[in-house]
Amino acid sequence: MADFTSGFWSIYITVLTVLGIAGCALLLWSQSTVKIEIPKEGEEAKSTGHVWDEGLSVLNNPIPRCWMWLFYITIVFGVIYLALYPGLGNFAGKLGWTSQGEYLAELKVADAEYGPLFEKFQKTDMKVLAKDPQARAIGERLFLTYCSQCHGSDARGSKGYPNLSDSDWLHGGDPEVIKTTLLKGRHGAMPPMGAAVGTEKDIENVAHYVQSLSGSNSDPIKAAFGKEKFGACTACHGADGKGNQAIGAPNLSDKTWLYGGSVATIMETIRGGRNNVMPAFEEFLGDAKIHLLAAYVWGMSNASTVTAESK
Repeated sequence: MADFTSGFWSIYITVLTVLGIAGCALLLWSQSTVKIEIPKEGEEAKSTGHVWDEGLSVLNNPIPRCWMWLFYITIVFGVIYLALYPGLGNFAGKLGWTSQGEYLAELKVADAEYGPLFEKFQKTDMKVLAKDPQARAIGERLFLTYCSQCHGSDARGSKGYPNLSDSDWLHGGDPEVIKTTLLKGRHGAMPPMGAAVGTEKDIENVAHYVQSLSGSNSDPIKAAFGKEKFGACTACHGADGKGNQAIGAPNLSDKTWLYGGSVATIMETIRGGRNNVMPAFEEFLGDAKIHLLAAYVWGMSNASTVTAESK
């Protein structure tokens, strides 16, 4: 990335832009100084000698003056624009306009208009907010804008991205825990355990044992051999495989899988580990919006309770 952010690229873009505008101006000037003999009435225009398709000739007629002046005006406009706005490499333009500044200005306007509403919601318990139709509507917009790219518009997630609409949580489903996740983010890392488990056959046996914990269709003989080797995994997942929410270790005894529950996928996880990152939104969204967003997420995983109590 350092090569793409060096001063060379700023100079390169500036030179190309200036040469492009200067070249257009020079070409236009050269054509405007060429004297073309306009045919008199009844005479045929002279051909340039270029003929296509056995009958389409390029005639040597002059460009209409209105077109010529329009091209000149376009060049002048381009020069003025590049003097006022960014476009020549690192030159910021005389007006100092930036897309970031425009975005921040829009945020200030939005905060001034909606800030009091978010502050009111921030003082309300999240479980109460989850039942408020207005709060849910705003929370849904926040979710679709900032969370749906990974977790899906229906919050059901996808491979490697947790389903937020069920009751299965890596760190716990309490509203405050969800809020902490949104504020600070999460880094879930499972180290490669292939060497600790043993041979490839041992890894396969452990995968069958892990399947057996959730009652999946596993080979009972291989699962029996894998139980002893599963000891390498108990520090995080526990002897019973129920996981540990304090460190985000998944429960292996249910049928909820982040990457899939097939033997091949479990073996892949054991061999190579997994490394997931949930970004922190504290600085980007602020506490008030995250408070509302956490209430919405909690409400999705407790939809039946929220719906029943809202009636």
